[in-house]
Amino acid sequence: MQRRTTIDPSENTPKAAWAAAVRMLGRRELSVAQVRDRLARKGWTDSAIEPAIERLVASGTLDDARVALACARTRSGVKRQGRDRVLREIQALGVSRDVARAAVDEVFGALNEVDLLRAALDKRLRPRMVVSDPAVQRRLYAALVRQGFDQRAVSLAIRERVHKARGGESAK
Repeated sequence: MQRRTTIDPSENTPKAAWAAAVRMLGRRELSVAQVRDRLARKGWTDSAIEPAIERLVASGTLDDARVALACARTRSGVKRQGRDRVLREIQALGVSRDVARAAVDEVFGALNEVDLLRAALDKRLRPRMVVSDPAVQRRLYAALVRQGFDQRAVSLAIRERVHKARGGESAK
């Protein structure tokens, strides 16, 4: 018996679209919008896609809140991104703003954002960088704000690092 490697969209039934979506979800967690978009790109029609998505949502197989939480944990923990960037990334997955905000609030509620910012700053600093150099400060500031950290918090963290570096220089 030969195993089917793909599910042909020419069948164009809700059951076949559901099976194709389950295969997609077997590889990685996806949002409702991502599944809908991928099925449409593969040639499925809306009349097959919508019932399949409804079935997946009803069974809990497809859950935007779970996708948002997983993304928020990965983006904050592994990639060390700030709250604003994580929120934008989750919304880019097609998750609604309210669901995305709830996931970000939950994940960042358990984190110390100052420590996360310091870790991101440490990662950006190279061994021979002179933190007191205004050009280096501007580059660090821009990079950390792009990473989604609050502008005031970034300024304070950089000032703190400059003060610490100057204190270390005078102690020599």
